[in-house]
This record gives sequence, C-alpha cells and structure tokens, in this order.
Amino acid sequence: MSVTSTSFSNKTAGRIYLYVGLAVIAWFVAYTAILPLANWLAYILFRLPHDRLGESVAFFLYDVPKILLLLSGMIFIIGIIRTFFSPERTRALLGGKREGVGNVLAAMLGIVTPFCSCSAVPLFIGFVESGIPLGVTFSFLIAAPTINEVAIVMLLGLFGWKIAGLYIATGLVIAIIAGFIIGRLKMERYVEDFVWNIHQQGRLEGEKLTWLVRIERAWGSVKEIVGKVWLYVIVAIAIGAVIHGYVPESALVGIMGKQAWWSVPAAVLIGIPLYSNAAGMIPIVSALIEKGASLGTALAFMMAVVGLSMPEAIILRRVLKPQLLFIFFGTVAVAIVITGYLFNWLI
Repeated sequence: MSVTSTSFSNKTAGRIYLYVGLAVIAWFVAYTAILPLANWLAYILFRLPHDRLGESVAFFLYDVPKILLLLSGMIFIIGIIRTFFSPERTRALLGGKREGVGNVLAAMLGIVTPFCSCSAVPLFIGFVESGIPLGVTFSFLIAAPTINEVAIVMLLGLFGWKIAGLYIATGLVIAIIAGFIIGRLKMERYVEDFVWNIHQQGRLEGEKLTWLVRIERAWGSVKEIVGKVWLYVIVAIAIGAVIHGYVPESALVGIMGKQAWWSVPAAVLIGIPLYSNAAGMIPIVSALIEKGASLGTALAFMMAVVGLSMPEAIILRRVLKPQLLFIFFGTVAVAIVITGYLFNWLI
C-alpha cells in the first residue's frame, strides 16, 4: 500500500471516529430533551388540555423518539458485539460442552447473539451438526429471543436496573432449566430425520476485522433494522398511548392485577398467537403497568409474545416433530408463568 493510500485511509478512519463521537453527544442531548419537548408540543404548541387526549398525545410524542433513540443506540452497540460472535464461532464455543455447563454458557451466549426467529432452523441444524447436545441447543434458542437486548435497555430506562436485572436473571433461569429438562428427556428421536443426515463442515470465520469495519457494519445494521421496524414501533406506541389515556385503570387491574390468580397464565395464552419484537412490546407493557397492570403479568405477556411466537413455531416445525415442539413450547410457557408469579410476588 502506498503512502498516499495509507494517508487517505487514516483520514477516512479519523472522520468516521469523529462522526461517531459527535453522534454519541447528539444522542445524549436529544435523549435529555425528549420529555420537555413532548410536553411543550402537546400542551403549548397544540394547546391540548391535560385530559385523556392530551395525555395520550404527550405519551406518543415522548415515547416515539425515546424508543427509536434507544433502539438505534442499542442496535449499534449490539452490531459491534455481533462482529465478534458469528454463528460459526458461537457453535464452536458451545461444541463439546456437557449439559449443565453447556446450558449456562448457551443461555449467556443467547443474550449477546440476537438471532431472530427466521434464523432458528439454520442455527438448529448447525448446532446439531457440531455435536452440541439437544438440551444445550434449546437453551440457546430460548435465550436468544427471550432475553432481548432491546428489552434490557428499555426496561433499564423505564423501570431501573433492578427490574432489568431481574428480567435478565429470570430469562437465563428459564433458558437454562428448560434446556436442561429437554436434554434430560432424551428427545433426539423427535428431531426430523433429515437433520441427522445433513453432513456439512462449518468453518470459523478467518477474517480479521478492524474497528473501522466493525463501526461500518454496526451502522449498516442500524439503518437496516430501524428501517424495517420503525413503523411497527410507532403503531405499538400508538396502541400504548391509547391504553395510557383511555383504558380504565379498574379494567386492567381486574384482568392483569395481582388479585386475579389466573391473570398470568391468561396473559401468556393471549400472547402466544401474537407476534412482535421486544421493541414493539415495551411501550405497550409500559402503558399497561402505568394503568395498573401488575409488572409480573405484563412481563409474562411480553415474554410470551417474543419467546413463544406462532411464526417461530411454524418455522421450527420444519426440523422438530410435533411431540418435541409441544414439549419445547410447553416448558417455556410454564417457565414464563412461574416468572410472572415471581415478579408479582417480589414487587
């Protein structure tokens, strides 16, 4: 490489690092200005009274930029992390691990490797090919959607570190125990035969990425993911705003409050047919809790929507026979119900 091209590369890298630094400063300034700006728009510029409509509009104007800012920031951070954890490297880290230790490691890796439902089948096949025990594989598949990195940041911003930490801890326990139980049941015979007949050699990625490349890829992830989900986030926040302003508090307390013992399993059953990501569910959960729903019930509802979605069941049916698919979803559903009761009991 010539001196001229090296100098050009250094200047390009310097500009990108400068832009990242300025973007971080702008992010923090924008985040701190959201609440006063939303109130100014709703109550001064639009001259709305402090009634149901005014509160709904202020909630919407506050939550839309807040959620999109949190989403963009978190995707960028996770995008950097993902450059260190390819699917091949993840499989290599889990390969050869025994049950127990493998379940714990798989669940922890599931937090930092945010694969979506569409990745379930290729990941499952790749794990089986690598000789990873079935229960360990399921610990990873449960943790990846259930302990969502976006949900962690949003729970941290909305409810504080205790709730966010409890969410991570319970999600890990669900993934570890559910995977361990499935492993102990020896359900390998309920995996579709073609999975065992696939013989492919997974390769570790040999590329060495510079920080410049990692930043570029992370920014690309921000543009791609936010570009796909921003409309769904806005729709979800609009629903949350309606709940916040118009749904009677007594109705939600009756359905999703601590007093109703059946509220947690009912919330899980309602959540299973639905499909959304954590970014779309957090505004709804926040509005439900503000209106009187118990935290455990609302979080159980969110975890059921994110971790027990119907599209994931349909996709996984390609590689799992109905018996194993039923046990997988049943085990996770029971674990989520227990988690909901635990939250309601502790908080």
